[in-house]
Amino acid sequence: MSVDIGYRLRHVRLAHNLSQRELAKRAGVTNSTISLIESNASNPSVGALKRILDGIPIGLAEFFSFEPEKPRKAFYAAEELVEIGKGPISYRQIGDNLFGRSLQILKECYQPGADTGKVPLVHEGEEGGIVLSGRLEVTVDDERRILGPGDAYYFESRRPHRFRCVGPVPCEVISACTPPTF
Repeated sequence: MSVDIGYRLRHVRLAHNLSQRELAKRAGVTNSTISLIESNASNPSVGALKRILDGIPIGLAEFFSFEPEKPRKAFYAAEELVEIGKGPISYRQIGDNLFGRSLQILKECYQPGADTGKVPLVHEGEEGGIVLSGRLEVTVDDERRILGPGDAYYFESRRPHRFRCVGPVPCEVISACTPPTF
């Protein structure tokens, strides 16, 4: 397991409202030394790191024991989508952890005949989607439509709804809902 000392040092320094120049002055090193460490262009010795941390002040044990929050990922390769469905319906979610997020985006794939169930879904929020391929029967309240490629839906999720793949080929949909439901 490797520790990103540069990112961790930058996180601690900013959490203590210190500039690189101020930390360098307190630690008795040049501000370029702090900059090189934070960009991971230089790996400090334990002694040098301890002197720098004394300028914050924070001990080595505390420095290595916390986990700084990483910036949220913005881009995902196809193989990084997280499967959260099962059986004849695949739900591939963008992002593995939606804690604190207000939007959920899915690539859905319904096998022929796959259905979200006889009991309609009801939850807070809104949802929408665009059919990429195949045919999807969407029921919202008492209204039912069969959507094909390029057709879309968008409704308040508290309205009873269900989805079913009709036809002999799988149906693919890109959907979004807010707040995340799964």
